[in-house]
Amino acid sequence: MKITKILFTTLAMLLVASVAFAAEGDAGVMSAKAYATALGMGLAAGLCGIAQGMGVKGACEGIARNPEAAGQLSTTLILGLAFIESLAIYALVVNLILLFVV
Repeated sequence: MKITKILFTTLAMLLVASVAFAAEGDAGVMSAKAYATALGMGLAAGLCGIAQGMGVKGACEGIARNPEAAGQLSTTLILGLAFIESLAIYALVVNLILLFVV
């Protein structure tokens, strides 16, 4: 019951928020851009999080099978996580450009 109340309250705030920007001429376009960039960043962050989890899982399994290779696996893991995180940062930059420039 409480979760549905929170859900409907949040939905009502999202639907009414565009009225606050009604004084501007392109409130609907700005609202659509905001939703699109939020969805894009959420999707990118979620998928990057899944990829990072899979990478850590693989490294942990590799270290468990061959403890002597822990140094090499850790180095490769850190490098791979940095590359995955850079994809999320690129997605953030693209979303901010789409939101404020286009």
